[in-house]
Amino acid sequence: MKNSAILLLQCPDQKGLNAALAEFIYKHDGNILHYEQHVDKEEGLFLARIEWDLAGFRMELKDFPREFGPIAERLRAKWDLAQSAHKPRVALLVSKYDHCLVDLLYRWHSGELRCEIPLILSNHTDAKRHADFYGIPYHVIAVSKENKAEAERRQLELLRENGVELVVLARYMQVLSAEFIRHYPNRIINIHHSFLPAFIGAKPHHQAFERGVKLIGATAHYVTEVLDDGPIIEQGVARISHRDELEDLVAKGRDLEKVVLSKAVGWHAESRIILHGKKTVIFD
Repeated sequence: MKNSAILLLQCPDQKGLNAALAEFIYKHDGNILHYEQHVDKEEGLFLARIEWDLAGFRMELKDFPREFGPIAERLRAKWDLAQSAHKPRVALLVSKYDHCLVDLLYRWHSGELRCEIPLILSNHTDAKRHADFYGIPYHVIAVSKENKAEAERRQLELLRENGVELVVLARYMQVLSAEFIRHYPNRIINIHHSFLPAFIGAKPHHQAFERGVKLIGATAHYVTEVLDDGPIIEQGVARISHRDELEDLVAKGRDLEKVVLSKAVGWHAESRIILHGKKTVIFD
């Protein structure tokens, strides 16, 4: 497994950015493995993901903020540093629909999804057999209007105790409170069964079938206090034929949700996403 550092950076677009960043890494004997950039011309914003080999790099990463700070201040940059060897600790939340959970667990077990999954939280017992199969602790916390605040308090305690860095709603059919979301800003990913905001609410595939849609979609996004309005990470579509029955739409929708959610979680875990405003930039 490679051991590399990853710098995610955004700042006002200006001359000499690439030279300044590359020179800083070169000065400390860093070998750049990947350098990807994007300029948002409308906002005059420069965004970049730089990954370099830590073998032979003459700086401890703990010293990076002190060494890089003056350059970042001069560039007026916001930045974040990650290490490829680090596996973020991810909590999966699920209700009764288990297709996204099963897919994520398989990809994690096979090594495709580079993270740790210390626990699964649910408001139902239905998916416990999957957690048992992979040997992951499964916590059932019933949620109702009357006990929602207490239930979320218990959930947050478990997340803190397990050092969770990312929360994934793998078809968790409860709306998180603003208080819960504030504990994990831009660190909660949800999968939505449409192109937002079409066919919101209950039985979206029934609504789509009744409207005779030609395309169905799925959207993975970060969770904000405004329901289903967070920055979009990934979307997928499937074409619908007049020959398709309701069951076909549901099956195609499940497949889309699995793939779209797994991509979003993987990109977050690999530090490939930069957020700016209500948008995301995804670096390949």
